[in-house]
Amino acid sequence: MPSEKVLDLKKQQVAALKTRLDESIAGVVVDYKGISVEDDTKLRKELREAGVEYTVVKNTILKRAIDGTALEGMGSVLEGTTAIATSTDDYVAAARILQKYADNSKTFSLKSGYLDDEVISLEKLQSLAKLPSREILLATVLSAFNAPIAAFARAVQAIIDKDGEEAAPAAE
Repeated sequence: MPSEKVLDLKKQQVAALKTRLDESIAGVVVDYKGISVEDDTKLRKELREAGVEYTVVKNTILKRAIDGTALEGMGSVLEGTTAIATSTDDYVAAARILQKYADNSKTFSLKSGYLDDEVISLEKLQSLAKLPSREILLATVLSAFNAPIAAFARAVQAIIDKDGEEAAPAAE
């Protein structure tokens, strides 16, 4: 039987993880088996730079944190080695970074994920990972908005240039 001190520590871990899950908009659960220390360090750095919190977690702690919540459906994948990546402001960063790493690894794999307190399928998670970054999406939208304005400006400039040619007397 675990001591009272150990039980209190585990209760604190569950509460902290539950709070983290509640505050996040997206998360990915992975099987981190077979990752080297060097690769893990690079992965954590890339996730941290993207604003993603990544931690290795015991399956029982995560199961207790999702019990009775909308994320309870992830409980079925909580076997083996488990880590969770959560983001409070970017829906695709964790999925994109972790999927990129999983594509180059034989043992590291995505298990499950969620968006806005809704568990999503592995297929949706992998599709999400293929989306471009937020900055690229914004740039694409802005260029689409800018294209008609730029075409109009070129047309007006062409009219001005044409009128300028007709007004200038031909020098012979």
